Amino acid sequence: MAADTRLKAKLSDEVRAALDAKLEINTDLARKILTRFIAEEVTKPGFKRAVVGLSGGIDSAATAFLAAEALGPENVLCVRMPYRTSAPDSLADAQRVIDQLGVPALTVEITPMVEPLFARFPDMDNNRRGNVMARARMIVLYDQSAAFGGLVIGTGNKTEILLGYTTLFGDSAAAMLPLGDLYKTQMRQLSRAMGVPAPILDKPPSADLWIGQTDEGELGYTYAEVDRLLYLLVDERYNLDEAIERGFAPAFVHGVWQRVQRNQFKRVPPLVCKISRRTQGHDFLYLRDWGL
Repeated sequence: MAADTRLKAKLSDEVRAALDAKLEINTDLARKILTRFIAEEVTKPGFKRAVVGLSGGIDSAATAFLAAEALGPENVLCVRMPYRTSAPDSLADAQRVIDQLGVPALTVEITPMVEPLFARFPDMDNNRRGNVMARARMIVLYDQSAAFGGLVIGTGNKTEILLGYTTLFGDSAAAMLPLGDLYKTQMRQLSRAMGVPAPILDKPPSADLWIGQTDEGELGYTYAEVDRLLYLLVDERYNLDEAIERGFAPAFVHGVWQRVQRNQFKRVPPLVCKISRRTQGHDFLYLRDWGL
Protein backbone atom coordinates (compact mmCIF):
# COMPACT_ATOMS: atom_id res chain seq x y z
CA MET A 1 0.00 0.00 0.00
CA ALA A 2 1.13 3.55 -0.56
CA ALA A 3 2.49 5.43 2.44
CA ASP A 4 -0.10 7.71 4.07
CA THR A 5 1.37 11.20 4.41
CA ARG A 6 -0.66 11.72 7.60
CA LEU A 7 1.36 8.97 9.22
CA LYS A 8 4.74 10.50 8.51
CA ALA A 9 6.87 11.61 11.42
CA LYS A 10 7.23 15.41 11.53
CA LEU A 11 10.46 15.52 13.49
CA SER A 12 13.00 18.29 13.62
CA ASP A 13 16.52 17.43 12.52
CA GLU A 14 17.67 17.85 16.12
CA VAL A 15 15.11 15.38 17.52
CA ARG A 16 15.74 12.91 14.72
CA ALA A 17 19.50 13.01 15.33
CA ALA A 18 19.04 12.59 19.09
CA LEU A 19 16.82 9.54 18.65
CA ASP A 20 19.14 8.00 16.09
CA ALA A 21 21.97 8.40 18.59
CA LYS A 22 19.87 6.62 21.23
CA LEU A 23 19.36 3.73 18.81
CA GLU A 24 23.11 3.28 18.27
CA ILE A 25 24.41 0.05 19.79
CA ASN A 26 27.81 -1.33 20.71
CA THR A 27 27.95 -3.93 17.95
CA ASP A 28 30.90 -5.82 19.44
CA LEU A 29 29.13 -6.25 22.75
CA ALA A 30 25.82 -7.16 21.10
CA ARG A 31 27.58 -9.77 19.00
CA LYS A 32 29.18 -11.38 22.07
CA ILE A 33 25.89 -11.45 23.96
CA LEU A 34 23.95 -12.91 21.04
CA THR A 35 26.44 -15.61 20.12
CA ARG A 36 26.66 -16.67 23.77
CA PHE A 37 22.86 -16.70 23.97
CA ILE A 38 22.61 -18.97 20.92
CA ALA A 39 25.32 -21.34 22.15
CA GLU A 40 23.75 -21.63 25.61
CA GLU A 41 20.15 -22.03 24.46
CA VAL A 42 21.05 -24.65 21.85
CA THR A 43 23.28 -26.73 24.12
CA LYS A 44 21.19 -26.60 27.33
CA PRO A 45 18.55 -29.03 25.96
CA GLY A 46 21.32 -31.28 24.60
CA PHE A 47 21.59 -30.06 21.01
CA LYS A 48 24.63 -28.77 19.16
CA ARG A 49 23.10 -27.86 15.82
CA ALA A 50 20.66 -25.29 14.43
CA VAL A 51 18.48 -24.71 11.38
CA VAL A 52 17.92 -21.27 9.87
CA GLY A 53 15.51 -20.31 7.09
CA LEU A 54 17.60 -18.20 4.71
CA SER A 55 15.52 -15.84 2.58
CA GLY A 56 18.26 -13.65 1.17
CA GLY A 57 17.18 -10.76 3.40
CA ILE A 58 19.13 -9.00 6.11
CA ASP A 59 17.38 -10.58 9.13
CA SER A 60 18.00 -14.17 8.12
CA ALA A 61 21.54 -13.34 6.95
CA ALA A 62 22.39 -11.79 10.32
CA THR A 63 20.89 -14.79 12.13
CA ALA A 64 22.95 -17.20 10.04
CA PHE A 65 26.13 -15.21 10.75
CA LEU A 66 25.47 -15.28 14.50
CA ALA A 67 24.56 -18.97 14.55
CA ALA A 68 27.63 -19.96 12.54
CA GLU A 69 29.86 -18.01 14.92
CA ALA A 70 28.17 -19.45 18.00
CA LEU A 71 28.00 -23.11 16.95
CA GLY A 72 30.50 -23.49 14.12
CA PRO A 73 29.41 -23.26 10.46
CA GLU A 74 29.26 -27.03 10.07
CA ASN A 75 26.50 -27.12 12.69
CA VAL A 76 24.16 -24.62 11.02
CA LEU A 77 21.89 -25.77 8.21
CA CYS A 78 20.62 -22.90 6.07
CA VAL A 79 17.44 -23.68 4.14
CA ARG A 80 16.25 -21.70 1.13
CA MET A 81 12.53 -22.11 0.41
CA PRO A 82 11.57 -20.22 -2.76
CA TYR A 83 8.12 -19.93 -4.29
CA ARG A 84 7.77 -19.72 -8.06
CA THR A 85 7.45 -15.92 -7.97
CA SER A 86 10.37 -15.40 -5.58
CA ALA A 87 12.87 -12.87 -6.84
CA PRO A 88 15.99 -14.46 -8.35
CA ASP A 89 18.05 -11.98 -6.36
CA SER A 90 16.76 -13.54 -3.14
CA LEU A 91 18.22 -16.93 -4.03
CA ALA A 92 21.46 -15.32 -5.18
CA ASP A 93 21.81 -13.25 -2.02
CA ALA A 94 21.13 -16.29 0.15
CA GLN A 95 23.86 -18.11 -1.77
CA ARG A 96 26.28 -15.28 -0.95
CA VAL A 97 25.71 -15.95 2.74
CA ILE A 98 26.08 -19.71 2.28
CA ASP A 99 29.35 -19.28 0.39
CA GLN A 100 30.77 -16.71 2.80
CA LEU A 101 29.99 -18.74 5.92
CA GLY A 102 30.67 -22.19 4.50
CA VAL A 103 27.51 -23.65 6.04
CA PRO A 104 25.62 -26.71 4.78
CA ALA A 105 22.59 -25.68 2.76
CA LEU A 106 19.40 -27.05 1.28
CA THR A 107 16.89 -25.64 -1.20
CA VAL A 108 13.27 -26.79 -0.90
CA GLU A 109 10.78 -25.37 -3.42
CA ILE A 110 7.47 -24.70 -1.64
CA THR A 111 5.43 -24.16 -4.82
CA PRO A 112 4.16 -27.79 -4.98
CA MET A 113 3.22 -27.57 -1.29
CA VAL A 114 1.06 -24.44 -1.48
CA GLU A 115 -0.41 -24.42 -5.00
CA PRO A 116 -3.09 -27.05 -4.26
CA LEU A 117 -4.49 -24.89 -1.45
CA PHE A 118 -4.36 -21.79 -3.63
CA ALA A 119 -6.29 -23.69 -6.32
CA ARG A 120 -8.88 -24.80 -3.74
CA PHE A 121 -9.48 -21.18 -2.70
CA PRO A 122 -8.95 -19.05 -5.83
CA ASP A 123 -10.29 -15.95 -4.06
CA MET A 124 -7.25 -15.84 -1.72
CA ASP A 125 -5.77 -12.37 -1.45
CA ASN A 126 -2.06 -11.69 -1.10
CA ASN A 127 -2.24 -11.67 2.69
CA ARG A 128 -3.76 -15.15 2.89
CA ARG A 129 -1.37 -16.51 0.29
CA GLY A 130 1.58 -15.01 2.15
CA ASN A 131 0.45 -16.62 5.40
CA VAL A 132 0.17 -20.01 3.70
CA MET A 133 3.68 -19.67 2.28
CA ALA A 134 5.13 -18.64 5.66
CA ARG A 135 3.52 -21.64 7.36
CA ALA A 136 4.68 -24.00 4.61
CA ARG A 137 8.21 -22.78 5.22
CA MET A 138 7.75 -23.44 8.93
CA ILE A 139 6.82 -27.05 8.12
CA VAL A 140 9.99 -27.45 6.06
CA LEU A 141 12.18 -25.94 8.78
CA TYR A 142 10.77 -28.15 11.52
CA ASP A 143 11.10 -31.23 9.33
CA GLN A 144 14.73 -30.34 8.77
CA SER A 145 15.08 -29.69 12.48
CA ALA A 146 14.27 -33.36 13.02
CA ALA A 147 16.40 -34.55 10.10
CA PHE A 148 19.46 -32.41 10.93
CA GLY A 149 19.08 -32.69 14.70
CA GLY A 150 19.10 -28.95 15.29
CA LEU A 151 16.87 -26.32 16.85
CA VAL A 152 15.10 -23.82 14.61
CA ILE A 153 16.48 -20.32 15.16
CA GLY A 154 14.04 -17.56 14.25
CA THR A 155 14.93 -14.38 12.41
CA GLY A 156 12.37 -11.85 13.71
CA ASN A 157 13.52 -8.49 15.06
CA LYS A 158 12.01 -6.23 17.73
CA THR A 159 10.28 -3.90 15.25
CA GLU A 160 8.47 -6.72 13.47
CA ILE A 161 7.49 -8.42 16.72
CA LEU A 162 6.05 -5.22 18.23
CA LEU A 163 4.12 -4.37 15.07
CA GLY A 164 2.88 -7.92 14.61
CA TYR A 165 4.47 -7.91 11.16
CA THR A 166 4.85 -11.66 11.25
CA THR A 167 2.81 -14.79 10.56
CA LEU A 168 1.70 -16.65 13.66
CA PHE A 169 3.01 -20.23 13.49
CA GLY A 170 4.83 -19.23 10.32
CA ASP A 171 8.00 -17.14 10.43
CA SER A 172 7.33 -16.50 14.14
CA ALA A 173 7.69 -20.22 14.95
CA ALA A 174 11.14 -20.90 16.42
CA ALA A 175 12.96 -22.22 19.46
CA MET A 176 14.56 -18.80 20.01
CA LEU A 177 14.71 -15.30 18.54
CA PRO A 178 18.24 -13.89 18.95
CA LEU A 179 17.34 -10.62 17.17
CA GLY A 180 14.07 -10.17 19.05
CA ASP A 181 15.34 -7.31 21.23
CA LEU A 182 17.04 -5.39 18.42
CA TYR A 183 15.11 -2.84 16.39
CA LYS A 184 15.46 -3.17 12.63
CA THR A 185 17.85 -0.21 12.45
CA GLN A 186 19.99 -1.70 15.25
CA MET A 187 20.01 -5.08 13.55
CA ARG A 188 21.24 -3.32 10.40
CA GLN A 189 24.14 -1.83 12.39
CA LEU A 190 25.06 -5.28 13.69
CA SER A 191 24.82 -6.83 10.23
CA ARG A 192 27.16 -4.27 8.78
CA ALA A 193 29.67 -4.85 11.57
CA MET A 194 29.56 -8.64 11.05
CA GLY A 195 30.26 -8.36 7.33
CA VAL A 196 26.90 -9.31 5.87
CA PRO A 197 27.26 -8.89 2.07
CA ALA A 198 26.60 -5.36 0.80
CA PRO A 199 23.87 -6.32 -1.70
CA ILE A 200 21.81 -7.66 1.21
CA LEU A 201 22.44 -4.57 3.34
CA ASP A 202 21.49 -2.19 0.55
CA LYS A 203 18.29 -3.69 -0.87
CA PRO A 204 14.79 -2.70 0.36
CA PRO A 205 13.53 -5.08 3.09
CA SER A 206 11.01 -7.54 1.67
CA ALA A 207 9.39 -10.81 2.75
CA ASP A 208 9.28 -11.59 -1.01
CA LEU A 209 5.76 -12.97 -0.68
CA TRP A 210 4.58 -11.53 -4.00
CA ILE A 211 6.10 -9.65 -6.89
CA GLY A 212 7.04 -6.10 -5.94
CA GLN A 213 6.24 -6.53 -2.23
CA THR A 214 8.32 -4.52 0.24
CA ASP A 215 7.97 -4.34 4.01
CA GLU A 216 7.96 -0.55 4.18
CA GLY A 217 5.52 -0.22 1.30
CA GLU A 218 3.13 -2.56 3.05
CA LEU A 219 3.53 -0.92 6.46
CA GLY A 220 3.17 2.61 5.10
CA TYR A 221 6.29 4.01 6.80
CA THR A 222 10.00 3.31 6.97
CA TYR A 223 11.70 1.24 9.64
CA ALA A 224 13.83 4.24 10.59
CA GLU A 225 10.70 6.32 11.27
CA VAL A 226 8.86 3.71 13.27
CA ASP A 227 11.95 2.63 15.23
CA ARG A 228 12.37 6.17 16.58
CA LEU A 229 8.78 6.18 17.79
CA LEU A 230 8.83 2.66 19.19
CA TYR A 231 12.01 3.42 21.10
CA LEU A 232 10.27 6.27 22.90
CA LEU A 233 7.03 4.37 23.55
CA VAL A 234 8.58 1.06 24.59
CA ASP A 235 12.10 1.65 25.90
CA GLU A 236 11.60 5.16 27.28
CA ARG A 237 7.96 4.51 28.34
CA TYR A 238 6.63 7.73 26.83
CA ASN A 239 2.87 8.06 26.67
CA LEU A 240 1.26 8.98 23.36
CA ASP A 241 0.91 12.68 24.16
CA GLU A 242 4.58 12.92 25.12
CA ALA A 243 5.60 11.30 21.83
CA ILE A 244 3.44 13.79 19.92
CA GLU A 245 5.05 16.65 21.85
CA ARG A 246 8.44 15.46 20.58
CA GLY A 247 7.20 16.11 17.05
CA PHE A 248 5.63 12.88 15.82
CA ALA A 249 2.42 13.24 13.83
CA PRO A 250 -0.61 12.30 15.99
CA ALA A 251 -2.02 9.93 13.37
CA PHE A 252 1.35 8.17 13.16
CA VAL A 253 1.63 7.77 16.93
CA HIS A 254 -1.92 6.50 17.41
CA GLY A 255 -1.77 4.24 14.36
CA VAL A 256 1.48 2.58 15.39
CA TRP A 257 0.43 2.12 19.02
CA GLN A 258 -2.93 0.65 18.03
CA ARG A 259 -1.05 -1.84 15.89
CA VAL A 260 1.23 -2.77 18.80
CA GLN A 261 -1.78 -3.32 21.08
CA ARG A 262 -3.82 -5.18 18.49
CA ASN A 263 -1.01 -7.69 17.90
CA GLN A 264 -0.28 -8.55 21.54
CA PHE A 265 -1.83 -11.98 20.95
CA LYS A 266 1.08 -12.82 18.62
CA ARG A 267 3.64 -12.11 21.34
CA VAL A 268 2.32 -14.51 24.00
CA PRO A 269 1.81 -18.28 24.19
CA PRO A 270 -1.76 -19.54 23.69
CA LEU A 271 -3.82 -18.34 26.65
CA VAL A 272 -4.94 -20.92 29.20
CA CYS A 273 -8.17 -20.43 31.13
CA LYS A 274 -7.50 -20.93 34.86
CA ILE A 275 -9.54 -23.77 36.40
CA SER A 276 -7.22 -25.58 38.80
CA ARG A 277 -4.97 -24.52 41.67
CA ARG A 278 -1.83 -24.13 39.60
CA THR A 279 -2.10 -23.27 35.95
CA GLN A 280 0.47 -22.90 33.18
CA GLY A 281 1.02 -19.24 32.37
CA HIS A 282 -0.66 -18.06 35.59
CA ASP A 283 0.98 -19.37 38.72
CA PHE A 284 3.07 -22.25 37.35
CA LEU A 285 5.80 -19.99 36.04
CA TYR A 286 9.05 -21.91 36.20
CA LEU A 287 11.62 -20.96 33.57
CA ARG A 288 11.66 -23.29 30.61
CA ASP A 289 15.10 -24.60 31.63
CA TRP A 290 14.36 -24.84 35.36
CA GLY A 291 15.08 -28.56 35.46
CA LEU A 292 18.32 -28.49 33.45
